[in-house]
Amino acid sequence: MTSSPAPESAAVPEIEVQYPDEQLAARMGIEITQWERDRVVGTMPVAGNRQPFGLLHGGANGVLAETLGSTAAAMHGWPERLPVGLELSCTHHRSALGGRVTGVCTPLSVGRTIGTFEIVITDDDDRRVCTAKLTCVYRDRPPGSAS
Repeated sequence: MTSSPAPESAAVPEIEVQYPDEQLAARMGIEITQWERDRVVGTMPVAGNRQPFGLLHGGANGVLAETLGSTAAAMHGWPERLPVGLELSCTHHRSALGGRVTGVCTPLSVGRTIGTFEIVITDDDDRRVCTAKLTCVYRDRPPGSAS
C-alpha cells in the first residue's frame, strides 16, 4: 500500500495525522476540494466503494460525511478544542451507480461543547444521494499536548 496524505490534512494542516498510511478516507479516494469554516466540500469515486449489487455502499456515504463533518468541526475548534464524533445519521435517497459523488458540509449549530453539521451528498447529475448529520463533542486539549 502506498502512502497517501489524509485528505483532512489539506484543510487543517496543523493537525499531526497519526498512522498516515492507514487513513480510511485516503483509501476510499476522498479528496477535499474546498475548505472554509462554513463550507467543506469533498468528492469520492463510486468505483472501489461499491456494495455487492454494484451500487455505492451506504457506509461509503457515511465515511465521506464523517470525513467532511469532522474536518469542518476541527476548523471550528482547533487548536484549543478537539472534536470527537458523537452521532452520525445518514438518509440514503437514491443509488449512485458510477462516477463521483460530492459532499457539501455546512454547520447547523456550533457551540463551545457541541457542533452539528449537515452533509448533502450528490451524484454527477447533481441528484441528492444522501443527507447526513454529524454531531461532534468538543474536548479541551491538554496544555502542551502534541498537535
